[in-house]
Amino acid sequence: MNSQDTNQDWIHLLPEAAMLVDAGRDVILAANDVAERLAGAATKSLADTPCTHLFADQRPQLIAFTEETLFRGHGWSRDFLIRQPDGHAIELEISSARVGPAESQTILLLIRDCRQLKTLRERHDANHYHRGGLLEWRRVEELFQDMERENQLILHAVGEGIYGVDAEGRTTFANPAAERMLGWRTDELAGRVIHRVVHHSHADGSLFPLKECPIYAAFRDGSVKRVGEDWFWHKDGSGFPVEYTSTPILDNGHPVGAVVVFRDISARLQAQQELQTALEEVESLKRRLEMENAYLQEEISAEYHFHEIFGQSEAIKAIARRIGMVGPTDANVLITGESGTGKELIARAIHQSSSRRDRPLIRVNCAAIPKDLFESEFFGHIKGAFTGAVSDRIGRFELADGGTLFLDEVGEIPLELQGKLLRVLQDQQFERVGENNTKAVDVRVIAATNRDLKSEITAKTFREDLYFRLNVFPIESVPLRQRTEDIPILAREFIKRASQKFNRPPLALRDQDIRALQGYDWPGNVRELENVIERQVITADHQLDFDLIGKDTDFSQETGASLPPARHYSANLLTDEQMRELERENLIRALRMTEGRVFGDDGAASLLGLKPTTLTSRLKKLKLEARRFRSGNH
Repeated sequence: MNSQDTNQDWIHLLPEAAMLVDAGRDVILAANDVAERLAGAATKSLADTPCTHLFADQRPQLIAFTEETLFRGHGWSRDFLIRQPDGHAIELEISSARVGPAESQTILLLIRDCRQLKTLRERHDANHYHRGGLLEWRRVEELFQDMERENQLILHAVGEGIYGVDAEGRTTFANPAAERMLGWRTDELAGRVIHRVVHHSHADGSLFPLKECPIYAAFRDGSVKRVGEDWFWHKDGSGFPVEYTSTPILDNGHPVGAVVVFRDISARLQAQQELQTALEEVESLKRRLEMENAYLQEEISAEYHFHEIFGQSEAIKAIARRIGMVGPTDANVLITGESGTGKELIARAIHQSSSRRDRPLIRVNCAAIPKDLFESEFFGHIKGAFTGAVSDRIGRFELADGGTLFLDEVGEIPLELQGKLLRVLQDQQFERVGENNTKAVDVRVIAATNRDLKSEITAKTFREDLYFRLNVFPIESVPLRQRTEDIPILAREFIKRASQKFNRPPLALRDQDIRALQGYDWPGNVRELENVIERQVITADHQLDFDLIGKDTDFSQETGASLPPARHYSANLLTDEQMRELERENLIRALRMTEGRVFGDDGAASLLGLKPTTLTSRLKKLKLEARRFRSGNH
């Protein structure tokens, strides 16, 4: 027999079941005969075996118990069972103590059969009361019954959960509210270290060591501990958030336990989360409404000429039929045709005949968007995404969610940016500039162009896959010269509107006026017709005069200017080339005066009385770059 065996012989002298365990190596160093019989094993068969094998179903509790013993030097538990070879389970009461110095990993376990202990204690109590006399026994019993009744009435009346622990952390009592919330009966909790039952882990399941528990800290330092948000575990394994107060119980200034009052705060946290979600939704809706309001203000101030489609020609009837076919669907539409033929009017008619009519039709003038702002304009950006991004911005796709996006002059989108647009059209998903979060949208796209996109595909300036994605349902907007029978209807409508707009008396449209209007080629289409009629309403003296139509309107579709009829200055007529050069010089003068600024109250567009998008289009057509006129560049 070696020296270690000799040093451990004392364990066989103990009257209770005892085991000496190396917790670091999980090895039973020695076990006495009582322990061997309790475990149902052969003599000395437990030595050199893992302790965790003896409590195979309770490994987590055993680890926590040994940790507590090594930390505090001793421990006590009624949480363990031992199963004998025949499957019979014995409930145990275990006392533990660290053997050796503070750094030692050796633990002595004294193990008792709970049933035997109960029998012995009942026998002892009976003998004690019997010796004290029957009368004294009854008096004490009645006294405790009265005290217990009063305490129970108080505990039953409280809505918060209340339980008590002694200085070792063992449960001493629990009220009905605590039983309901925790799912444990008081008799099941009594004598057990409640931290290991209901407070052993954080909400994420990570271990909550006993030494970090605020409840135990209350009777370690004798101060009240209030915790606003923590986590308790129910008997069925579910958890719930709690707030609690741990108040130490003092006896002659020494803490002997604590009373814990707790409440389930699930409903409060859920209400807070719902409120936070609602506030975030309100903020999102607020930003969206602000953007929609800004967009609608822009729409109101824009020069929209049509509210209905006027005409009785076969071309207009064919367009109306195609609108009726495609409107109720979600198919993408590509509207082609010359400038001024009413492509936007067709887009609005499609939107109004669709199920999306209650959501906005968001218009984007693709020709007016600078290349470096394309993504921000279409998809939005977050604060700080780039220089000048001082706040979050909602893009046009997000603004059109649930509605329709009208891409005017879609052929103007640079080739290198067309792929990003294609991805959104295919996936209905995008990311704001500077943000990794993908947003999903439900947007119908209607595009319009006055370009021949098929030729541009051949020239490699427009993506073929984007063309097919847009051109699901094509509609051609017919030029005015191919439907001259609609000119009288349009002219009368424009005369009526112009008379109201400029506060002029109604003017009659004569047969000779109709012949003059129908005899002109109208290169500017319906937009030019309206400009000519507005000019006539302004300058006419009780009677319209379209005899010289065309001689003073060649430039009208470009400038939208209102000039008096040519007869007033026939001696000083300018050629078309001269007019263009005059316009170019006027624009250059405006850019120099504003140092190349186009937008804003002090920009060239405001100075000229034009919309910024109109001025941008003209500058592009005349090949003028506004930045050339900024300070230091000229």
